[in-house]
Amino acid sequence: MTANADHEAGDDPQGEPRVQALGVLYAADVLKLEVIDVERMSTRSAKLASGTWEHRDRIDAAISGAATAWRIERMPAVDRSILRLGTYELWFTSQPTGVVISEAVGMAKRYSTSKSGAFINGVLSTIAADRFHGDEL
Repeated sequence: MTANADHEAGDDPQGEPRVQALGVLYAADVLKLEVIDVERMSTRSAKLASGTWEHRDRIDAAISGAATAWRIERMPAVDRSILRLGTYELWFTSQPTGVVISEAVGMAKRYSTSKSGAFINGVLSTIAADRFHGDEL
C-alpha cells in the first residue's frame, strides 16, 4: 500500500476503518497467521478485521463459488483480502450493498492491479445477489 493511497483513503472517514482492517487481513494472509492482533485498531476496524478473520473459511467458500474461474489461493493476496472483507460486510453488517461493493472496488483500484476493480465488483455482486435470493454459496 502506498503512502499516497493511504492519504486518499484517509480522506474518507467511512473508508479508513476498512483500510486499517484490510492492512491487518492482508498481513495475516501473507504471513499465514492463525490469530490477528487488533488491539491498537479503532473499534470499527477491529470489528471488521476480527469478524472477517473469524468467518474466513465460510467466506472463502462463498468467494470460491462466485469466482468460478479463479481458485482462491491463486488470487493476489490483496484481492483475496478485499473480497473477504467485502463478503464479511455484506453478510454481517448493516452497510448497504452498493456502499460495500463501491468501497471494495475503490480499495482494489488503489491497492491492486488495473483489472482488480472489475474482478472484485463481479465477485461481490454475485455473492450479494446469491444472498439476496436466499442462497449461500
